[in-house]
Amino acid sequence: MLSRRNVRIKVMQMLYSMSRDKKLGYEEALRQYRNNVRESFELYLFCLLQLVRIAEYARQDGANRAAKLLPNDEDVRFSSKLATNELTRSLSGNEGFKRLVKLFKLEEKTDEDTYRRLYAEFAKSEEYKTYVYNTDTDHDNDAHRQMLLTLYRHCMDSETFNELLEDNYPLWTDDESLIIGAMKKTIKALPATSDFYEEYRPGAETTVEFGEALFKIVTESDQELFQIIEPTLKNWDAERVAVLDMIMLKMALCELLHFPTIPTKVTLNEFVEISKMYSTDKSKDFINGILDRLMKQLHKEGKIKKEGRGLME
Repeated sequence: MLSRRNVRIKVMQMLYSMSRDKKLGYEEALRQYRNNVRESFELYLFCLLQLVRIAEYARQDGANRAAKLLPNDEDVRFSSKLATNELTRSLSGNEGFKRLVKLFKLEEKTDEDTYRRLYAEFAKSEEYKTYVYNTDTDHDNDAHRQMLLTLYRHCMDSETFNELLEDNYPLWTDDESLIIGAMKKTIKALPATSDFYEEYRPGAETTVEFGEALFKIVTESDQELFQIIEPTLKNWDAERVAVLDMIMLKMALCELLHFPTIPTKVTLNEFVEISKMYSTDKSKDFINGILDRLMKQLHKEGKIKKEGRGLME
């Protein structure tokens, strides 16, 4: 599930933490990196659990309406199909998903009152009201799928839901676009297969073979990388370069020198984009300019060796 950009960001954050806290050693930082990788998958599962539990609250809504002494027309016509449809049940009844929820103790991170509030917010929407009272959608999986997508969009726009994520996963915004994409893909593929979640479990090729290797090489070669970068700074005082910018330059240089299957253009573009998100307004131009100089210099010296056609472009 994790892209190389997400992994680059997690490595960058650990390198930054080590630069700020001299007591933080490589092994402890590596454990924290691995924990952050695990939390990305956990965040996906947590969002999915919230979607299921909010949808399931339609049962309680139906029961509350049925228990009224003087139900109105809407109470009588109400359908709890958001909870009872095949798609929602394929998630709530999935044994593998339930095991993961228990393993990560996800039920402990929220409560019934939160589900109730989120459901109550959603129940006021015109989209939900139209869905609930339209009997033509009772057995229409496309309609159920669209309503679950609408529910998830509503959650992402909800202050209550965002506070819930921030309380449990302070760094969740780093993976926000990734999680949104995974959630939408999961909903669109419903009903769920028995092991649907495996597609979204972070793979070793990205997180270990790339991420951990990048982290290790940058940590071990810190001074060597700096010595290559410093002459290209020209009018810049190395000590005045933003800490994050220097970390990104070292990471990018490491990729240029030690990761032969990653095209040079990809490395350049990735770190320019990351600088836009995490550093100063001027960083993108600085990163772009220094990396361009480094690439030309290293290419001239024959130090950049890439495998495959087009990887030097």
